[in-house]
Amino acid sequence: MENVLLTGVLVILFTLIGAGVTGYLAYSRGREAGVRAEKERQNAVRQGAEEHAARIIAEAEASARQMQLAIKEEEVQRRKEMDAEALRRRNELEKIEERLQNRLDTAERRLQQIENRERKLNQRESRCNEREARLTNVEEEWAAELQRVANMTTEEAQKVLLERVEQQTRQEMARKIREVEAQTAEEADRHAREILTMAIERIASDHVSEFAVSTVDLPSDEMKGRIIGRQGRNIRAIEQALGVDLVVDDTPEAIIISCFDPIRREVARMALSKLVSDGRIHPARIEKEVEKAQQEIERIVIESGEQAMLEAGVSGLHREVQKILGRLKFRTSYGQNQLAHAVETAKLAGMIAAELHANVKVAKMGGLLHDLGKAVTHEIDGPHAIVGAEIARRYNVPDVVVNAIASHHGEVEPESIEAVIVAAADAISGARPGARRESLETYIKRVTELEEIGNSFKGVSQTYAIQAGREIRVLVRPEEVDDLASIQLSRDIAKKIEDNLQYPGQIRVTVVRETRAVEYAK
Repeated sequence: MENVLLTGVLVILFTLIGAGVTGYLAYSRGREAGVRAEKERQNAVRQGAEEHAARIIAEAEASARQMQLAIKEEEVQRRKEMDAEALRRRNELEKIEERLQNRLDTAERRLQQIENRERKLNQRESRCNEREARLTNVEEEWAAELQRVANMTTEEAQKVLLERVEQQTRQEMARKIREVEAQTAEEADRHAREILTMAIERIASDHVSEFAVSTVDLPSDEMKGRIIGRQGRNIRAIEQALGVDLVVDDTPEAIIISCFDPIRREVARMALSKLVSDGRIHPARIEKEVEKAQQEIERIVIESGEQAMLEAGVSGLHREVQKILGRLKFRTSYGQNQLAHAVETAKLAGMIAAELHANVKVAKMGGLLHDLGKAVTHEIDGPHAIVGAEIARRYNVPDVVVNAIASHHGEVEPESIEAVIVAAADAISGARPGARRESLETYIKRVTELEEIGNSFKGVSQTYAIQAGREIRVLVRPEEVDDLASIQLSRDIAKKIEDNLQYPGQIRVTVVRETRAVEYAK
């Protein structure tokens, strides 16, 4: 019994011990598993924190880059604004400097004028002092003479004294009159040059080339046959209706209108252009288009006359005078448009009249109408000045203006200062540089002389005038002219051109020196 009890106790004891060992082992394994899980969790947290930190760092770096780009863009924008502001201020400073320079130049000119006046005053003062000294000497001489002739009566002494004073005064007056006349002539000449220079500089217009023919462009050469028509009926109808000559030659895609009446030539050009663009060409259509073109030209003529009056500042002209004046729009002389020439002459005459205190209104009207006769000289025989004066008289233009028109080329004598001013303004407008085109003969002669001057120098092989005579190319032989000599040669040629030729503007001299090496492969 005791053995059984002991055995049971031992079994229980061993069971408890086994359970304790098993529990401890289980607890140890659980604790190790927990530690491992805790380590894994900590590793996961650490990894997540690292990844989050990496994302934050990446975002911070991207934000920093964006901020750097924004800062750079803002810096570039500010630099542009600063550059623009600096440029604006520099331009303002340049303008201020220019104004200051102009004021300085004006001040210097005024100072020069003051110095000139002071010098003249000093000269006059010197002359006055000399004259005073001479008068003192004369008075002393007179006193001595009076003392010598003290036995004269009072009346005799006064007579002698007056005769001497009168003689010396006449001599002084004659000398003074010569000085004043010379000074007045010089001053008048200078003032006249200033007036003419000012008027020419303020009034300038381009010349228009003069032609007696007009060209109408065609879409194709086939259109020439349609313009001629069957057995030439269309071209005969055009020439009969317009009073012009149509030249149908080998010129590609073009037909030429020939007529010395600029109005009829312009009507023909306009009508023929409309017929070509429309394509329907037959006698009835031709008459209709000619009538439309004539009406259009009539409107243009009236508007041109009115516009010329407005530009010249002239009013009160008869309607027919305006129409005749407007016809000058289609008339040229030596390459100068006559309506533009008339307006320019009116402005010049007005400026000169204003400077000379003459009648500006009469001068302007005379300048505007001085070439009125040129609009009808192909219809009426006689000098255009006389014809224009008769037309102006017929439409109640003032007599002083009629005389200015008739006398501007010397056919009649001028009766007023305004007539002389109109003639001078007409000459200025026609003769100023750039107003009229030089003739073909003059141009060819000038170009030939340019080439001859270039070829006259030693070492020149050939000279070519180009750019319508505004430049010459001089080819030299390289074995005779080196680089330094070519520079001196260009100066010598330019100097000879300046000394021997009259030409507009300037002429460029280009010396070309080429060295070529040639060999043949055999």
